[in-house]
Amino acid sequence: MTIRTFMLADELYESVNDNHNRVKIDMRPREVKEGQSPVELLLSALAGCAAVDIVVMLKKRRKTIDRFEIVTEGTRQESPPRYFTKIHSHYRITSPDVEESELHKVSGLALEKYCSVAASLKSELSYSVEVIRP
Repeated sequence: MTIRTFMLADELYESVNDNHNRVKIDMRPREVKEGQSPVELLLSALAGCAAVDIVVMLKKRRKTIDRFEIVTEGTRQESPPRYFTKIHSHYRITSPDVEESELHKVSGLALEKYCSVAASLKSELSYSVEVIRP
């Protein structure tokens, strides 16, 4: 999997995946902002990843899902680097046949066992650099 990220302006970037799907990364002030910041995208990725796993598990149990909303809140360290010290996701499901205990169980499985994004928050990071002269 490869993501290519290009600078569009000082605080505006665009990332493109292998299928040419694009997402804007926007760190400009709120009044001109058109996309999510990197840390907002991280919370969105976590919520989306867990949601997919939760829905798959519930559908395997033949459950009906009318509406599913995830509210994810992150608390960040005050000083740089302002990493997340706590992330809380609240899963709200509207369903005639899903029990709260069942949603709790599959949510835990999603975050602790299946969600690639949650697992990646524990990963080792590395980098390399290259300067291209015009």
